[in-house]
Amino acid sequence: MDVNLTNNILAIVTLKGDEAKVDGGYAPVFYAEDEEELEYIAMILSRLTFSMAHNLGNGVYILVKH
Repeated sequence: MDVNLTNNILAIVTLKGDEAKVDGGYAPVFYAEDEEELEYIAMILSRLTFSMAHNLGNGVYILVKH
């Protein structure tokens, strides 16, 4: 039996202090200190989970398994 997760949000990455932007939900949230760390965490998590990191443009990245 092959079980795959597709079209799901696997994780959320945002800046510390922006907790209100990602309140609620089921995906784990990772907090970064600055923009550079935000991009780095999103990139590493996308590689580890074989997912795509999408920048929402408001300081939040979501990692989606397509």
